[in-house]
Parts: sequence; C-alpha cells; structure tokens
Amino acid sequence: MRRLISLALPATVCLTLACATLPSTASPKAKAKPVAQKQATAVRFGPTYATHDDAMQFADEVAARRNLDRDWVRATIGGARMLPNVPRLMLPAAKGTPKNWNAYRARFIDPVRIAAGVRFWRDNADTLARAEAEFGVPAEIIVGIIGVETIYGRNMGSFRVIDALSTLAFDFPQAHPRAAERQAFFRDELESFLSMESRTHEDPMRPLGSYAGAMGMPQFMPSSLAKYAVDFDGDGKIDLVNDTADVIGSVANYFKAFGWKRGMPSTFPVRFDEARLQKAILLAPDILPTFGADSFVAAGAVLDGDSANYKGLLALIELQNGADAPTYVAGTQNFYVITRYNWSSYYAMSVLDLGREVKTSMEQ
Repeated sequence: MRRLISLALPATVCLTLACATLPSTASPKAKAKPVAQKQATAVRFGPTYATHDDAMQFADEVAARRNLDRDWVRATIGGARMLPNVPRLMLPAAKGTPKNWNAYRARFIDPVRIAAGVRFWRDNADTLARAEAEFGVPAEIIVGIIGVETIYGRNMGSFRVIDALSTLAFDFPQAHPRAAERQAFFRDELESFLSMESRTHEDPMRPLGSYAGAMGMPQFMPSSLAKYAVDFDGDGKIDLVNDTADVIGSVANYFKAFGWKRGMPSTFPVRFDEARLQKAILLAPDILPTFGADSFVAAGAVLDGDSANYKGLLALIELQNGADAPTYVAGTQNFYVITRYNWSSYYAMSVLDLGREVKTSMEQ
C-alpha cells in the first residue's frame, strides 16, 4: 500500500510514518545504483550559528511549536555553518541582462542528457506507465523534470542541507527585492527539515542537496517532500535519492496535487494576426491562463487545427531570444502546473522539450 506523508502544517497535519523520509545515506533496498554524494571540498564556510542570537531564538521557537527536544534543535542549528557564497546566488540577475531562450534551452537539451533520459525511461518503463495511469501525468513530463533537475540523479547537490537552509534563513541577502518574504520561506523550510529529521531519527548533518536546500533526484524542498513524496513501491519508506519508483511517483503526485489535467496538452503553437494584435493585453497576465479561445483570438492570436477548438483557458507565453525575435506559444493549465515546480516559463519549456526529445529517441 502506498503511503503519503505530510509535515506541512503542524497544527493540522502530523507525521504518521516515522521511517518515511529522504534518507541521509543509501537505502538498504535501493532501486537504483546509489549515487555517491560528498561535501564539495571547494565550498567555503563561515562561522557556525551557535553564537548567532537570532538563530538560537528561532531554535527555541521551533522546539516549542513542533514539540521537539530544545537541546537537539539548538545543537543542530548551532552546528550549521554559514556558506558565504550562497546568499549572492539568490540575487536576481542584474537589470538589463537579456533573456535568451535558445541559450537557456541548450543548457538542458543536449545529447548527454537525452541519452541518460532514454536509459532512465527504459530502466523504469513499467513504473512510469503505472504513475501515468494513477496520476495522469505522462511519462515524458516526469522524465523531463528529473532530467532537467539532476540529470537522473547525477547531480543532486553537494551542500549540506542544514548549512544551506540555515544560511538562507538567517543571512538571506537584504539586497534582494523580496528579501523578507524569501527569508521567511527558508525559515519555514528549515523548520520542516528539522521536524522531519527529528521524527525519523536521521542525522540532520548528513543530507546533501542544492545551495537552496533541495534534495534528491527531483530536488524537493523539505516541505514539498513532506507534502508530496510517496512510497510508490510500498516498501515502507520514501527514498528520493536511490529509489526511482519513489522518485517517479512523487513527481507525478506533485503535479496532480497542483491541478494537472489528464490528457490536456501543455502548449499549442500560436501565430499573430498583426492587424488585430493586442500583444500587451495578451502578455499582461504573464503565464497564468486567463483567456478563453475566443478572447485569445479576438486579441490577435491565431490558433490552428485542434487548438482552435480548445475549451480551456490559455496564456500567451513569450520566450525572449536576446537580440533575436522572441518565441511564442499558447500555454494551457498544464503548462502553468509545470511552472509550480519552478516559477519560470523557460524552465517549463525545457522540461517539455527534454521529455519530447527523449520520447522521440525512444521511438527511433
């Protein structure tokens, strides 16, 4: 029986299966070859947070809210090390930096990643088919996500999660335009991580992930792992590092939870009737599907073939190409769902394109 674990809000949801979490080390019953993860030797460290008054106050508050051992929480946060290079990685690109979809796409759609995707799909074909049948999410979308995120487990991050989350919780760059909001987000993620590690009796100093604290093949943040990760092979634990069944099921469950519609295309081709085009109106809602097909067309967008009869809402997606003309597609609700994984239309298009390229290679 597949079990879903949630740690999202302690007032309403509790951990019901203590052994179900992202393991710090390889699972005894791994379904994929264990991927070696070592703390990057090039990472520079600042002081620990043991003498950081704000961090220790936060530790006391977390212990009280989550009913955790106060000394354990203080020792865990106190043992976290500040990562001096991480805050600057959170700063947005300088204003005026041109976006370039073709350059962005080239980072993720390449022969190495496509070949790795083909191997992953073939090795996990039955599980991917089962996930598609249960959640309605096509195999190519799941394969695209895992490939874009970590090249199917090859690059899951080399930062200690406790260091990354603590750095962003207590030393988030104040130059960021949304500093207060983002810092609060990372404090919540740190709290979710501590709660999870306490209840599973894992060593909180061992899990590795990205510089933002994302973990495993699908790069789930702690709260996402708590809310959406599933034991898809029914072995009694959730392992997003080595167990590809759990990885596949968890990604599919994430998309279903955010409103993925079975059988709905993610994008349609679009062109423009320049005589009627009101591009500013079409682009105003950004990636949020807002227009019915009639209002979409009335503003100068042209849909051909089956897309002209589409009954759902649409968004005009603009992908800039530096000095060259932008690329445009019409995005559906499912395109918007992909952006809930990473709030970027460029990211979502990379996921779609990688999945399509892998599928095409599978069929050759």
